Amino acid sequence: MITLLFCILMVTVFGKLALLACKAAWGITKILVCFVLAPLILFAIVFSGFIYIALFLLIVGGVVSFVVSRV
Repeated sequence: MITLLFCILMVTVFGKLALLACKAAWGITKILVCFVLAPLILFAIVFSGFIYIALFLLIVGGVVSFVVSRV
């Protein structure tokens, strides 16, 4: 009986820790993509000569972020 209680509590505790780890990893991934990867991709597009595509992507990203923040 004690073993069953121990197993249930262990699964509960480590399940919550695993969920917290997934949330933290997702948050770190979003920060990394927003502040590192997206600007690098835009700079690469600009330096390769596709300024119109980069400008379009920047405008679309700005409009989307403006609309999402207002909802």
